[in-house]
Amino acid sequence: MVKILHNPRCATSRKGLEYLRSKTTDFELINYLATGLTRDILKEILLKSNLKPAELVRTQEEYYKKFLKNKNFNEDEWIEILTQNPRLLKRPIVIGKYKAAIGIPAENIDNVL
Repeated sequence: MVKILHNPRCATSRKGLEYLRSKTTDFELINYLATGLTRDILKEILLKSNLKPAELVRTQEEYYKKFLKNKNFNEDEWIEILTQNPRLLKRPIVIGKYKAAIGIPAENIDNVL
């Protein structure tokens, strides 16, 4: 079973969820804005996707532009920033047993299935 970190208010995330539903019904839906993000889930995403924390950040968010742009943070600091500001997380993110991927474009989800 895979997990999808989803923001129902985001059109891109809704497209990713729709795409996942077209491929399987065996998934866990996580509204991470309601449940929050933990360091453990972020570390799992990073390990399974082979991405750096900064690559998970939505740079078009107002918070990023106002407080984070042009600043250097190490990986632990980015993880802390994301746990404190989950809206900054790119979405959707699909996490499988061995792989994880950002569902932009939605076809990236195939890498996890």
